[in-house]
Amino acid sequence: MNINQKGTVDLKRHSWREVLYEVIFKADSVAGKSFDISLIVIIALSVITVILNTVGSIEQEYGYVLHIAEWIFTIIFTIEYILRLICCKRPVAYAHSFFGVVDLFSIVPTYISLFIPGSQVLLVVRILRVLRIFRVLKLVKYIGESELLIDALRSSRRKITVFLFSVITIVIIFGSVMYIIESQENGFNNIPESIYWAVVTLTTVGYGDVTPQTHIGKVISMIIMVMGYGILAVPTGIVTAEMTKAMGHHNKVSSNVCEGCGYRWHDDAHYCKHCGNTL
Repeated sequence: MNINQKGTVDLKRHSWREVLYEVIFKADSVAGKSFDISLIVIIALSVITVILNTVGSIEQEYGYVLHIAEWIFTIIFTIEYILRLICCKRPVAYAHSFFGVVDLFSIVPTYISLFIPGSQVLLVVRILRVLRIFRVLKLVKYIGESELLIDALRSSRRKITVFLFSVITIVIIFGSVMYIIESQENGFNNIPESIYWAVVTLTTVGYGDVTPQTHIGKVISMIIMVMGYGILAVPTGIVTAEMTKAMGHHNKVSSNVCEGCGYRWHDDAHYCKHCGNTL
């Protein structure tokens, strides 16, 4: 057993790499849960720092503090990334995995900004800072049901594709009809702008920048609005149905974490789906 009955890691029975792996990749111990909670808090604080750094008044008054905080967070995430590579049996596989790329992408922009000094490239530096907002993706790995949602979306991609194709067809047809009916005199200058109006109306957003003036145009608008309420419910039903199936599937699969790449969900198999490591 990797974890004793009290839910703590037995340091005497395992090597330091095994202990480190239990703490970082697994959440069924006190140390693992504490690590996950602490990391979630740090990620949230780092994202807040990036957001506040884009507010001019706050950046002028607390820019130095935010800069120091950003480097502290970057160092913490760098250490975490290195530790993950050290304790994995297959560090290359983890580095090429989705979460491995996200981990790397969340710290690289800070270091790149060191090599772009000078006020003339301040805009580029700000763009690099904004890229750090992708640290929020690191939170996905701490949501136990994230794989379930991904599987549901993957299973429903064909149905969603057909649905989107149908919606595109509808807005093209209605946009073209409205262009003929309303013409340029009423703001429908061309078919692309008419299609834009159809999309805004079908999604029930209704900006109001372009509105029909003729009676026939208003009738068509009402038809599109009513259709919009029904159409918006279609993808929700598709994803919900697939999630129900995915929940039944995930209740039957193993939740063991692969020691090679950190992938969590597997069927009744002896090898990891992602990297092939022995489970």
